[in-house]
Amino acid sequence: MNKPLRRVAIFTGLLVLALLIRINWVQFFQADALANDSHNRRVAIARYQQPRGDIIVGSEAITGHAETSGTDYKYKRTYVNGPMWAPVTGYASQAFDANQLESIYDQFLTGNDDRLFFNRTIDMLTGKERKGGRVVTTLNAAAQEAAFKGLGDKKGAVAALDPKTGAILALASTPSYDPSEFAGNSNKDTAAWVRLNDDKSKPMLNRALRETYPPGSTFKVVTAAAALENGKVTDVDAKTDSPLPWKLPLSTKNLENEGNIPCENATLREALRVSCNTVFGKLGDDLGKDKMRETAEKFGFNNSGGDHELFVPVRVSASNYSKNMDRPGNAMSAIGQFNTSATPLQMAMVTAAIANDGKLMEPYMVDQLQAPNLSVVEQHSPREMSRPLSPGNAQKLQSIMETVVNEGTGTKARINGVTVGGKTGTAQHGVNNSEKPYAWFISYAKTAKGSPVAVAVVVEDSEAARDDISGGGLAAPIAKKVMEAVLNGAK
Repeated sequence: MNKPLRRVAIFTGLLVLALLIRINWVQFFQADALANDSHNRRVAIARYQQPRGDIIVGSEAITGHAETSGTDYKYKRTYVNGPMWAPVTGYASQAFDANQLESIYDQFLTGNDDRLFFNRTIDMLTGKERKGGRVVTTLNAAAQEAAFKGLGDKKGAVAALDPKTGAILALASTPSYDPSEFAGNSNKDTAAWVRLNDDKSKPMLNRALRETYPPGSTFKVVTAAAALENGKVTDVDAKTDSPLPWKLPLSTKNLENEGNIPCENATLREALRVSCNTVFGKLGDDLGKDKMRETAEKFGFNNSGGDHELFVPVRVSASNYSKNMDRPGNAMSAIGQFNTSATPLQMAMVTAAIANDGKLMEPYMVDQLQAPNLSVVEQHSPREMSRPLSPGNAQKLQSIMETVVNEGTGTKARINGVTVGGKTGTAQHGVNNSEKPYAWFISYAKTAKGSPVAVAVVVEDSEAARDDISGGGLAAPIAKKVMEAVLNGAK
């Protein structure tokens, strides 16, 4: 063979070898990635070829399915009481993908999860249509309804927990949306998606998990916990060293209280009962920013990234207690203002830890994953997250929170025959407090069997006159209804 032909043969052989290597690489190393690529239309068609498994509350499905026409997507998702449950389920849309539980458990709900391999095999052998698994939540239907209806047309959120386990019992956010509106792939679905995303009231924002607010005076229970844990206060009925007026450190400005209330050298019990800014601002300054931050972080603040980020299993926005503050900033943070911010779930966690004698359980809202035949594939086990308080100090804090409800600013949360502890908050909003304030209430209910529920409510906006906006007036009645719903179900 002459030299030119030999070169052509070698070059052609190399091309064939490269082609064989590429084919094998695609078939054996990239096959799964290509088969599951979101741009592969066959993946989307297969995803909606059979009904999705359901998301369950109690023993009832809060999701369903419907057959579609005029498209190669056979089934689309439907929702029962969609706006009420949207903060829990999220959405699954043929056109716009999925989020929250619908996204996290997509493979399980569509039946593609490896844990459902046996079920898929049986269905294939018997000729049955493939079925998805079921996601069983921890939610309490009555508590969720009480929260959603209690918020009504107000903008806000509610989070409720079982203090003993960390199970999420209610997760409401208003205004809300119906995920059924854009579950398909039509022009109507697209129009609904655009309208909801353009809505300035942000109905698709999960305010219970993803929005942070200044917690206002509800944060004073964290400052009280720091004071007890660090020995600044040992007797909640002994007078504190709290002059009136009290000047902010490094400032010429006094820290003001709301009205003419008995705050001079007030006991911790009295200071929480009437919500003294001066007492808690000075306690925060006496403790210093490092000890304040340490206590806040034990309750779950500053969980932002890495191993510390909180998932329930939906990701929760981090609540903040700043690491770098001057003394005035720390004093204002100690009363829930300045840069301090919290999600409603975070403040429910604070309350739950206090009600659970100082033990904070990790919050979660999925109890079980079930195969189509209802066998349990995965069972959640409650996990301890931290111990912000000793049992003795937690019980002292419970005592003064119960005084708030019995004799103080939280009387609208009283429940006959039940011990209720709580704290109101009215947080400043806007530059120089120019906007309507946020109304907060945190609380727990306790019976002879322990505390089955802790609640946080925030009302972000309302039609009430500015002077009528208060945690005790707007938020406490909602918390009461949620607690009653849980208590009635526990009987």
